[in-house]
Amino acid sequence: MALFLLTLLLLLLPNAFAFFPAHQKSHHPHHSDAAHDYRNALTKSLLFFEGQRSGRLPPTQRIKWRRDSGLSDGSAAGVDLVGGYYDAGDNVKFGFPMAFTTTMLSWSVIEFGGLMKGELPHAKEAVRWATDYLLKATAHPDAIYVQVGDANKDHSCWERPEDMDTPRTVVKVDSSNPGTEVAAETAAALAAASLVFRRSDPSYSKLLLKTATRVFEFANKYRGSYSNGLKRWVCPFYCSYSGYQDELLWGAAWLHKATKNPTYLDYIQVNGQTLGADETDNTFGWDNKHVGARILLSKAFLVQNVKSLHDYKGHADNFICSLIPGTPFSTTQYTPGGLLFKMSDSNMQYVTSTSFLLLTYAKYLTYSSKVVTCAGVTITPKKLRSIAKRQVDYLLGDNPNKMSYMVGYGTRYPQRIHHRGSSLPSVSAHPARIPCRTGFTALNSGAPNPNLLVGAVVGGPDARDRFPDQRTDYEQSEPATYINAPLVGSLAYLAHSFGQL
Repeated sequence: MALFLLTLLLLLLPNAFAFFPAHQKSHHPHHSDAAHDYRNALTKSLLFFEGQRSGRLPPTQRIKWRRDSGLSDGSAAGVDLVGGYYDAGDNVKFGFPMAFTTTMLSWSVIEFGGLMKGELPHAKEAVRWATDYLLKATAHPDAIYVQVGDANKDHSCWERPEDMDTPRTVVKVDSSNPGTEVAAETAAALAAASLVFRRSDPSYSKLLLKTATRVFEFANKYRGSYSNGLKRWVCPFYCSYSGYQDELLWGAAWLHKATKNPTYLDYIQVNGQTLGADETDNTFGWDNKHVGARILLSKAFLVQNVKSLHDYKGHADNFICSLIPGTPFSTTQYTPGGLLFKMSDSNMQYVTSTSFLLLTYAKYLTYSSKVVTCAGVTITPKKLRSIAKRQVDYLLGDNPNKMSYMVGYGTRYPQRIHHRGSSLPSVSAHPARIPCRTGFTALNSGAPNPNLLVGAVVGGPDARDRFPDQRTDYEQSEPATYINAPLVGSLAYLAHSFGQL
């Protein structure tokens, strides 16, 4: 009898489960499926910007070892240029990379801010810290203040921003000494940021957009490379090697997106080819914006059905095909460990910017039910997301060195980053001023940095995945705002995709 009941039970059990609905798979993978804690990385990537702040720090400042700095910036020219960001590990405020940082932070929020949840206020705060400064830099008609500090003299010292006593030289572009690259990038930054604040702060958004319109007119009217007129100040640090055509196309694309004014669409249609819309250079960063402009303008065609911009889908596809190993048009180098490799100096900036473009373009393609075709090989949005995730995962620790390249993330990360404030004792630990030359002892020391610049992403490993973690190696060990800015968007997407947000 017992055997009969057991047999009957075994026969009935499988059918019993038929009365219950099948488990509905979540739209997102389980948290446990994630290779990394992307939400934690997102939090830290935004925290980094607080460590780069110049000016009077707010009560909400979370990087506590920093203090006020640069409180008289601009006074040498009788203007107020207090605030903004130090671009990397030194104490100069370079307007060109700061503007690009602002554009990319804004684009991160525009595309993925809806996924950021509790981190969205911090992302907006990071954007606003930059735009408040850029509004000051563009407050005077027919002039844009594009730099504070003498980089050569700054680099002859190794001192905390709170101590700096090198000249705070003020550099500007104007009608007689134009700088189209930095002017057009500033216009792009202000236009993109206007979209970030359109709902939450309409009056501020309108101010940003009004200023962006005026600055773009200035950039387009007074054409000339800022690397020529300002060579003494900006080279070799942030020379423009790609010319100013890419920034004009990029700036017009952002103003078209922000204003919907047909004037900018006409400008793009008339000038697109002249400005390099179909350039084959597929490097996207603070200097060359062609690829970013192609992806951005492709959205107008794919999502908003602006048919006159059809060609930008093809231009964007060409960029994608250049990244895919094994396809006939592949031109991208990868390290043995799988990291996209463009240049030895701060290569990680190209990793983060490219990953962001891949995720963003995948979003546009998905919306329009389109794919990319590379000489007969179909590349789906899923494939683009997979490539982007692989790059971000490498950055966070899935690499031959088994280390994260984001400070403070994971159990092993860079300890000796090329960064003055991080490598010297903090003001609270050492209230007395540390003189200019004295600080070089810290630069050349093998000891770990005393102050953790949480969230800082360094330049990264070389073409063979090697990373020495040496403070003197600025190419590999220096963080920069434009490395982190596009990463913010990618991390928000990945955190959401794995149910962490």
